[in-house]
Amino acid sequence: MTSARAEILEWLVQRVTAAILAVCVIVHLAVIVIAVQGGVTSKEIVARVGGSVPWLVFYSVFVVSVALHAPVGLRNILREYTSFGRRTTHWIMAAFCVVILVMGFRAVIGLYGLGA
Repeated sequence: MTSARAEILEWLVQRVTAAILAVCVIVHLAVIVIAVQGGVTSKEIVARVGGSVPWLVFYSVFVVSVALHAPVGLRNILREYTSFGRRTTHWIMAAFCVVILVMGFRAVIGLYGLGA
């Protein structure tokens, strides 16, 4: 892939994941506010969310979006403020993406397993 194509792809991934994250954050915060105002306890929230396939899918999309979005932005910062080459920043951010995915899916699967 040429450098120009890679830049376009990074730009597109950044924008698409930003839109997905905006929706996910709004839904996540709205559910928390509604639950807290309704007097729902954390135990009741886990009972409702844990074991729920729709919530598993929702939070999986959330995690994948974060794992794609954050490294693109950080890669640009690394390029601007360090002397790392394109290939080095690519591998650093690929590792960062994997870390986010592992940590995120551990949380999602852990929460899902609490309700099963």
